[in-house]
Amino acid sequence: MRRSNRGTVSGFFLAGRTMIWLPVGASLFVSNIGSEHFIGLAGSGAAGGIGVGAWEFNALMLLQLLGWIFVPVYIACGTTTMPQWLRKRFGGQRLRVMFAVLSLVLYVMIKLSVNLYSGALFIEQSLGWNMYLSIAILLILTAIVTITGGLAAVIYTDTLQAVLMVLGAVALMIVSMIRVGGWGGLREQFMQAMPNITKDYIHAQQFNLSMDNYTEQYGKCGIPSDDSFIMLREVNDPQMPWLGFLLGQTPASIWYWCTDQVIVQRALAAKNLDHARGATLMAGFIKILPMFMMVVPGMVSRILFPNQVACADPATCLEVCGNAHGCTNIAYPKLVLGVMPVGARGIMMAVMVAALMSDLDSIYNSASTIFTIDIWQRMRPRAGNRELMIVGRVIMLILTVVSILWVPILMASSGAQLFIYIQEICDYLVPAIAAIFLVGVFWRRCNEMGAFWGLMGGVVIGLVRTILVFLYEGVRCGDHAEVEPPGFVSLHYMYYALIIFVSTIILTVVISLLTQPLPEYFTVRTTYWTYMNGSIRDDDVKMWNKLEQLQEEEGAKDDKIQDDEVVMVENEQPWYKRLFVWYCGFNEKTKEPVEKPDDFKARLRTLEQKPLIRVLLNVLLVCILSIGIFCYVYFSVRP
Repeated sequence: MRRSNRGTVSGFFLAGRTMIWLPVGASLFVSNIGSEHFIGLAGSGAAGGIGVGAWEFNALMLLQLLGWIFVPVYIACGTTTMPQWLRKRFGGQRLRVMFAVLSLVLYVMIKLSVNLYSGALFIEQSLGWNMYLSIAILLILTAIVTITGGLAAVIYTDTLQAVLMVLGAVALMIVSMIRVGGWGGLREQFMQAMPNITKDYIHAQQFNLSMDNYTEQYGKCGIPSDDSFIMLREVNDPQMPWLGFLLGQTPASIWYWCTDQVIVQRALAAKNLDHARGATLMAGFIKILPMFMMVVPGMVSRILFPNQVACADPATCLEVCGNAHGCTNIAYPKLVLGVMPVGARGIMMAVMVAALMSDLDSIYNSASTIFTIDIWQRMRPRAGNRELMIVGRVIMLILTVVSILWVPILMASSGAQLFIYIQEICDYLVPAIAAIFLVGVFWRRCNEMGAFWGLMGGVVIGLVRTILVFLYEGVRCGDHAEVEPPGFVSLHYMYYALIIFVSTIILTVVISLLTQPLPEYFTVRTTYWTYMNGSIRDDDVKMWNKLEQLQEEEGAKDDKIQDDEVVMVENEQPWYKRLFVWYCGFNEKTKEPVEKPDDFKARLRTLEQKPLIRVLLNVLLVCILSIGIFCYVYFSVRP
C-alpha cells in the first residue's frame, strides 16, 4: 500500500497502477457483491425463482467486454475517470460534467443508500438494533479503511473480504441444501412453499368452499410461479422476458461493467493489460457462484419459513418485516439465523459486514475520484495536491449524509424486491450512457454535439419514466390502482431500456452526421480502432504548455507554502492534529507527477502482450464465454 503513495491523486485513486491480477480480480468481484446482493438476490430468488441469476451470468461475459474492448482504450488514452475519457474523446467540458453529476446521483440512488439499507436490514433482523444505529456503525467501520488508504487499501482489503464472503456463503449454501434434500428436493418443495393464507385459498378453490374476502383477495399472492426454475422466460413474462433481458437489460449492464467508475477504476489499477484481462477473467469465473450461493439459499429460505419470507397479505407482512409489499428481502438473514449454529452466525455476520464494507469503500473511493478530478478541478484548476486529497475525503462525508436521507425514500419505493428496484432505476437512467460509450469507442465519426444531445435525449426519456414510476407507486398483489398509469408506464422496464438505448444511438448518429466532424486528433488513442496510435495529440501539447506556465508562475511559491505547512504540522501543531494529518496521508512529501505529451509511449508499452500469455488469456476467454452461454441455455430450457 505504501508503494501506491496515498498522498497523491494517482496513488489514492488508482493505487499507482501497480496491482497484479489477483487482488484486482478479487476487488472487481467484491466491489459488485455487496450486502444488497445477499439481500437482493436471495430475496428475488425467494419471490420468483432462479430468473434473477441471469444478471450474474450476464456479468461474467460483460466483464470480458471490459477487459478486451474498453480497458485497452482507457489505458491508452491515460484516463483516470470515465468523464476524462469523454473529454479526451469528444472535447469540451459539458459532456464530462454532465456525466460526472449523473454518476454521483446514481451512486446515491442505487448504490450507497441501497447498501446502507440492506446492511442495516441484516443487522436489524439479526441483532434487533435500530436501523439508523446500524447504519452509523457500518459507516464508521467503512470510513476507517477508505479515508485512510485510498484505492490500494480498498483493493487489499477486498482480497481478504472476497475469501471470507465466498467461504461463508458457500458454507450456508451447503447447509441449506442439505436441509431440503439437494436440488431435487428444492425443485419439489419450492413449488409448495406457500403461507397459510395461500394454502387456505387453494384448499377452498379445490373443494368449492366459501372463504372470507381477505383470503380471496390476497390468498393467490403466495403461489410460486410455474416458471420458478426457468431463467429466461416468454417475451411477455412480467419478471424475466428473454427478449427484454438480452436486448434491454444488457445495455444497462454494459454501463455497470464497462463504464462505471467503481468497476473500471479497479481494472485501471492493474500494472498492464495482461493483468487487467487476467483480473476480468478471474472475476468472471467467480461470478458463476452467486447464482448458487445467494439465489438458491433465498429459495431455501422460502421453503423453511413460508409464513414469514413468502407472506402474501399486507397485515402479516407489516407484522413480520414492516413492509406491506412483502418480506422476501429478509430471506437471507432469516436463513442464517434459522439454519446456522450459534458460532457460525457470527461468521456469517462478518461475511455480511465484509460484503457491505467492500462495496461501500469501493463506491466512496470512486465517487470521490469523479468529484475531485472532474468537478472540483474544473472549478479550481490551480488546486494543489493536498487540497484535492482533502476534497476527496470531504465529498465522501457529504455523499454519506445525502444517502442516509435517501434511505426512507428507498424503503417506501423499493417494494418487496430490493434487487429489482436497483435494476429498474438503472434501466431508466443508464442505457443512454452505455450507448454514448459504445458509439464513441466504435464509431470515429461521432462528435461532441451528437454525443451530448444524444445523451441528453436518452436521459430525459428515462427521467420521464422514473418520475412517473415514483408518482404511480407500485400496486401490491391483490390490490387495485386508484388511478391507472399511462400505458407506457406499464411497459416492462427492460423494454423501456431498449427504447432509451436505441433512441440515444439514433439521436447521436443523426446529429453527428448533420454537424461538423471533430478534428482528427480527438480519435487518437480514444477508440478501439486507434488505441495503439503513436501520434502526439494536439490537446496534450496544449495542456502540457499550460501546466508548464502555471508551474513557472506558482511552483516555487506553492513549494514554499507546502514546506512551511509541513514544518508547522510536525513542530507546532498538537499531537491530535499531527495524527489526523498522518491518518489521511497529507504529510507525505510527494507530488503528483505531471504527464508529458509523449508519456503515452510508456502506456502503450503496458498494452503489449507476450504471445504465450495472449494465447492463454484468449483460451480462457473462450472458456468463460462458453460457460456463460451454456448456463443461459441450461437454466432456460424447460425440463
